[in-house]
Amino acid sequence: MTKNPLVQGAVRYLPLLFLALVWEAASRFELVSSSALPSLTKIAAAWWDLAKSGDLLDNGASSLWRLGAGLAIAVVVGAALGIGMAWWRPLDMALGPLVEMFYPLPKSALIPVTALWLGFGDGSKILLIAMGCVLPVAIGAYNGARSSDKALVWSARSLGASRLRVLRDVVAPSALPETLSGIRTALAISFVLLVASELIVARSGLGYLIGFLGSNGTYDSMFAVVLTVAGMGFVADRLYLLVMRRALAWRE
Repeated sequence: MTKNPLVQGAVRYLPLLFLALVWEAASRFELVSSSALPSLTKIAAAWWDLAKSGDLLDNGASSLWRLGAGLAIAVVVGAALGIGMAWWRPLDMALGPLVEMFYPLPKSALIPVTALWLGFGDGSKILLIAMGCVLPVAIGAYNGARSSDKALVWSARSLGASRLRVLRDVVAPSALPETLSGIRTALAISFVLLVASELIVARSGLGYLIGFLGSNGTYDSMFAVVLTVAGMGFVADRLYLLVMRRALAWRE
């Protein structure tokens, strides 16, 4: 018997409902100080006030622009870098040690560097996200390209296909699944870097708004923005999964 997808989805997200109920009860019954953990009803009212005032929309637009631009750069550069390293051994030998060295580096450590280079504007946030997200994409593309079916590569070459055509028609499609997985990892990292950088070196954006509201003691509004960022990240991940399924439908 086939289960209803809507029922399956509802059951899957029941833990979120349980968490919301526990949160509301903990605040209302003062199990946790309501000043430190406002109730979800107060947070919802604060969110509505922020939305009506335009603060949420204006700062959200700034954040989305920075995130989208930085992630786009990381995807283009990372995919090209990863496939290039897998396909051309001298490039792999030259850049492989650098990738291995910088991959474990905490990306938030680059915040002061990008701020020093480009100041407090959009450029430093875009550069930080691009630098922080390029390696997951590159590693995914590299692993995908390296796992290309050697028989297909040899067959294409034996039929007279040039190296460039083999790269385009055989290696790049083979690298797509791993590359898309790397992009999903980069998407999650981009939200972390965005908020971290805006908390420290920004005059606009959702991260800046979180820091501003928190420093003023407006905790219900602060939590409203925090949950907004969490919701945006969740929706972005779900939408990206749909894109992945469509992009990889040919494998089925």
